[in-house]
Amino acid sequence: MHFVKRMAGPVFFVLLGGFLGTVAAPTVCAQAAPAAIATKADYGKAQEHARAVAKEWLARGIPGVSVAVAVDGKIVYSEGFGYADLEQRVPAWPTTKFRIGSISKPLTATALMQLVEQGKIDLDAPVQKYVPSFPDKGAVITTRMLAGHLAGIRHYQGDEFTISKHYDAVLDGIKIFADDPLVSRPGKEYHYSSYGFNLVSAVIESASSENFLSYMHDHVFAPLGLRNTLPDQPTDIIAERARFYRTAKDKPVQNAPFVDNSYKWAGGGFLSTAEDLARFGSALLQPGFLKPESLLLLFTSQKTADGKESGYGIGWGVRTSKSGQRIYEHSGGAVGGTSQLILYPDAHVVVAMICNFEGENGWKREEVEAIGEGFERK
Repeated sequence: MHFVKRMAGPVFFVLLGGFLGTVAAPTVCAQAAPAAIATKADYGKAQEHARAVAKEWLARGIPGVSVAVAVDGKIVYSEGFGYADLEQRVPAWPTTKFRIGSISKPLTATALMQLVEQGKIDLDAPVQKYVPSFPDKGAVITTRMLAGHLAGIRHYQGDEFTISKHYDAVLDGIKIFADDPLVSRPGKEYHYSSYGFNLVSAVIESASSENFLSYMHDHVFAPLGLRNTLPDQPTDIIAERARFYRTAKDKPVQNAPFVDNSYKWAGGGFLSTAEDLARFGSALLQPGFLKPESLLLLFTSQKTADGKESGYGIGWGVRTSKSGQRIYEHSGGAVGGTSQLILYPDAHVVVAMICNFEGENGWKREEVEAIGEGFERK
C-alpha cells in the first residue's frame, strides 16, 4: 500500500494510488492538509467529493490525474491520483507536469493583452502589420479575430495532430496552413482553430522583439510564479513530466505516439500542473496582473458579423455552468493529455484538472464544475 506525504510551499499534497486494466482496484491513502489551509470543517465534504470523482476517473481507465482548487487566490485543495508512468509505477503528484493542450491559448492570450496594454499591438490592425509574410487572403484578418476563432483559419487536417517534426521557429509552423484557403470570410463565422494562435504567437514575437517562448517565460510564467509551466520540448530532460497514454473504444490503454508540439506552442504546446493553472486563473479574477479593460476583453464573448455571440472572448470560453453560474473556461486535448480550467468570477473559485490520457471514457466538464462548486463559500 502506498502512503505518500509531500510538502510544496505551505500545503501538504496527497497521493491516491490507482491501478488500471487488469491490475487490482485502487488503494487509497490520504493525508489531510493543514488546518490553516483546508480543514474538514472548511472543505471536508468538498475534498471527499473530489476524491470520489477522481477515483471514478481512474476506474474509467485514466492512468493519472491531478486536481487543484483555489479560493480567493489561495490553493485550498491539491491532489494527485494514479500514475504518471504506468510501466514504472511512478505516482502522479500535484507537481506532475501534464500536457495541457489548448489551455495554452489562455496563457498566450494573457501575453497578447500585455502588449496591447503597452500600445505595441493594435487588435484591429491587419495581421500583416506584424507578420508581413502571411499571405493576403482578400479580406482583413485581425489579431482580435485570430484570438477569438473568427478569422477563418482552418484547424488540424489529416494526421497534423500527431506531427513529429521539430520546428525551430514560430514562423516555420505557420507554413503548414498559410497557403490554404480560409474556411469562411473573416468575421463571418466561429471556427475553432489552434493554427490561428500560431499567428497570434508570431504577432507577439514581432511586437515584443522577443522569441515567443522566452517572452512567455519572462513576462507571464515567471511573474505569476508558474514554476512548473513550460514548453513540451521532447529532447529536454523535464523533471516530473508524465508519460502519455491513449485508448480507443473497447481497447486497453496504450502509449500515445511520439509528437513534437513545436509547430503549435501558442495553441497547444505547453506542459503545466493543476496548481499552476489554478494560480494562473486566480490571477485573472481581479485587476492587477492585467488591467480591468484587458480582463473585460478576455472574458467578453466576441460577435460574428451578423451580431451573434460566439461564446468565446480572447483565449477564453464564456459560458454558463450546468448549475447556472457564470464561468470562464477552457479545455485542452493533446496527444496523451486532457485538461480543464474553470473560473467562477462571482465566487472567486478556480478549479483545474489535468490527466495523461486521451480517449472516449475520460472526464466530463460538469464533473470538474461539480468539484469546483463544492469549495464555494455558502
